[in-house]
Amino acid sequence: MSTFAAVDLGASSGRVILGRLDDGALVTEEVARFPNAPVAVPAGRRTTLHWDVLRLYDAALAGLRRAARTHGPPATVGIDSWAVDYGLLDADDALLGNPVHYRDRRTAGTPERVFAHVPAPELYARTGVQVQPFNTIFQLAAAAGTAQLAAARRLLLVPDLLGYWLTGVQVAEVTNASTTGLLDPTARAWAPDVAAALRAAFGVPVADLLPPLVEPGTVVGPVRPAGLEGAGAGLDGAALVAVASHDTASAVAAVPAERPDFAYVSCGTWSLVGLELDAPVLTEASRAANFTNELGLDGTVRYLRNVMGLWLLQESARTWAEEQGEDVDLPALVAAAARVPALTCVVDVDDPVFLPPGDMPGRIAAAAAAGGQRPPAGPAETTRCILDSLALAYRRAVRQAAELADREVGVVHLVGGGVRNTLLCQLTADATGLPVVAGPVEGAALGNLLVQARAAGALAGGLPELRAVVAASTVTRRYVPAGDAAAWAAAERRLFAVPA
Repeated sequence: MSTFAAVDLGASSGRVILGRLDDGALVTEEVARFPNAPVAVPAGRRTTLHWDVLRLYDAALAGLRRAARTHGPPATVGIDSWAVDYGLLDADDALLGNPVHYRDRRTAGTPERVFAHVPAPELYARTGVQVQPFNTIFQLAAAAGTAQLAAARRLLLVPDLLGYWLTGVQVAEVTNASTTGLLDPTARAWAPDVAAALRAAFGVPVADLLPPLVEPGTVVGPVRPAGLEGAGAGLDGAALVAVASHDTASAVAAVPAERPDFAYVSCGTWSLVGLELDAPVLTEASRAANFTNELGLDGTVRYLRNVMGLWLLQESARTWAEEQGEDVDLPALVAAAARVPALTCVVDVDDPVFLPPGDMPGRIAAAAAAGGQRPPAGPAETTRCILDSLALAYRRAVRQAAELADREVGVVHLVGGGVRNTLLCQLTADATGLPVVAGPVEGAALGNLLVQARAAGALAGGLPELRAVVAASTVTRRYVPAGDAAAWAAAERRLFAVPA
């Protein structure tokens, strides 16, 4: 029986998960898990935050070797990760330094510089991408004039970079490429006029750097022996499949939806909240609401808004652990937060002040005070503030997406690590006024594996057939709305100045 190996890289950890089909269900086994932490390195007069991509590649390769030793070589391998960040290769195809982390401050003020040459409405009409300071287009503009960019001959997004090292083939998979601000979501192709504008304004030869695009499900090539030198057991016969390599695209593919009127929340370090559509929404109203059109599996569009996500809780827990000298018991903390009255204090989780690492509880307290609220006192109240605020952001995003896309929403599917946070799941139901179906936890890995299985011929059909496999493979939990619906509406009006 064929096995498939998913390398799933998240913003705080990575894992290698094996999957095999058994009587219509996908049976999975995690064979390796490893940390993923940014590294701050002095560079001239400032410190730059990097991904340790060499360590990530080594850990992923070690996990694949372990899987091969235990279960035999997998038929295929697929890699998914976060979006926007990239590695640059020189004329010898050597990596020009570790990729810069999207939380690095180098892009501060860069979107405004880009919009001075390409007005924001024009850029949105071409690319449909939500304005985030770390979008690839802004990272490239910020890097203009650097020696590294001058020496670059190829740009590869993170999963494509690791895939190149495995196979020797340089491509860009479209679901991740669609987050860059350099791609036309209607044509599912690079936008040459955007590349030309960036070159004219900043001297960045974008068109020369971008590799050929491939759709998810493309067999990129065999894993080359050179990638396994000194490895012991090899991956003989394994092929790399370009899965939906943006982890959210894989996670959305693994939503076990049984009806078309669903919204989704892919919840981890980031939360991605939106709808699955057949075509992008490129209206001025959509741009003003800061929604993004990212590509999905089988010609779909992920119409969504990025929400800061559980990063606020993760970074708060790190701060408290440093203060206490020991790790924080998150389940106990969430249980304590459940006893705090709802909506006592809420903040806009998408305020840019929350993006970089640092004293998150202090920032939350300052934001609350600036909004005329009593700041949360202690970890339990801060945790409740974070979770209430996230649920409120989900409510707003789901409602706006439905209005802008002219779609009815009858259920919210929550996938990813946030599924384990039962309080957040219930608050999402309360805030949206919709039932929430929570699960699977490892949505990105499941979507990754299913695309591989279909590419290998072990599965047939489209998204409904893949989602039927997810439903047969996953235990989900349903949450129904409770609490005070009027209080959530009032909190939304207060925080976002929404008309009554």
